[in-house]
Amino acid sequence: MANENETPIRVGLLGAGTVGSQTARLIVEQKDELTARIGRPIELTGVACLDPAETDPFPWIDKSIVTTDTMSVATNSDIVIELIGGTGVARKFVLAAIESGASVVTANKALLAKYGPELYAAAEAKGVDIYFEAAVGGAIPFLRPLRESLVGDKVTSMLGIVNGTTNYILDEMTTKGLDFDDVLKDAQAKGYAEADPTGDIEGYDAANKAAIMATLGFHTAVTIDDVSVEGITKITADDIAAATAEHKVIKLLAVVENGDEGVSARVYPALIPETHPLASVHGSFNAVFVKAEAADDLMFYGRGAGGAPTASAVVGDVVTVARHIAAGCTGPSIPLYKDLKKAPIEASKAAFAVRFLIHDKPGVLAAIAAEFAKRGVSINGVNQDLKPSVTDPGYDGEIQQLRLVTHLTDEVTLRETVEAVQGLDFVAGEPSILRVLD
Repeated sequence: MANENETPIRVGLLGAGTVGSQTARLIVEQKDELTARIGRPIELTGVACLDPAETDPFPWIDKSIVTTDTMSVATNSDIVIELIGGTGVARKFVLAAIESGASVVTANKALLAKYGPELYAAAEAKGVDIYFEAAVGGAIPFLRPLRESLVGDKVTSMLGIVNGTTNYILDEMTTKGLDFDDVLKDAQAKGYAEADPTGDIEGYDAANKAAIMATLGFHTAVTIDDVSVEGITKITADDIAAATAEHKVIKLLAVVENGDEGVSARVYPALIPETHPLASVHGSFNAVFVKAEAADDLMFYGRGAGGAPTASAVVGDVVTVARHIAAGCTGPSIPLYKDLKKAPIEASKAAFAVRFLIHDKPGVLAAIAAEFAKRGVSINGVNQDLKPSVTDPGYDGEIQQLRLVTHLTDEVTLRETVEAVQGLDFVAGEPSILRVLD
């Protein structure tokens, strides 16, 4: 039956920045279309921000609904869109919105990675929706299929590129042969990287997303504290050149697995073959591979960042929630009915590529190989080349770059081995450690 309730569904927006302003634009400019798709009118009734002047560049935002009273917007709306960011203040407003009977749409991955299970439980207890498609993968329809379409299957692992900034940086280093610092400055100048890029380049942004992926995919609580994180700041032009010579590329990956040893969530840079589908993900695009028992391999790909692409996912959630309100129901909850153990770090085994800077003299390679053998780490391949531009104080000879690729080993043993090698008198500089994926 057609819904005859013509009372507009009130939408309150918390935050009018890059994504918030574009979200407001889509809601306002597509109001008639959205109303037809929902079956009931929808109206942007409040926009909360720290300074009303923030909305001056956005003529589609009615200045009469702009306020600094965030709590008023959060508790006087049918749907609250949280785009403030951060965890503390955002959590307060989201919980207040839920308690007031409002459904919530958010793109806040840090909030969900830290407090997701609490927020999901609060929404279910109050009988309202919480949707967050834009929190992982920007515009890519990924979390909804994971949450709903694959609910009849068992997801065993996910592997993906979920941070556009780091993918852009690594892509530029690969295609143009530039150093990390130069590409980072270029990315900041073009607006691809924040003034403080720490969250991106150190892997924390991807780690937040990994926690969300693992929680939804494995139906168990995984928070940011459970995620092992390694960024891309130690990747050099030499690493890129070595990868290219081996027909590989370096990508920052978020990897979540549910194996015999438990659930793991990790973020790290890795070498992948040029033939791997993820190797062709360029610029700020994102992509995620999902492996499920029945569906087997699935891949999701698209724009992973940007105001308009991310706003597309936010408004998609708004329409979904509004349809539920119009129909007098809510969508499926997020059942975290499993209490799965977290896999210890030594449970993860991989092949590793390790690069050392060494003095060019007899016996060095044999001594390093002995340290690997002493700890049971088998070497699969060795490559050496001169680095005449590198020096080591107190040593007048030439410096060699030594690159070893191991067979499968656990990360703890590998790092202990590398630390032992670093302690040898003829090893200089910082080593580079990269996982090697097939």
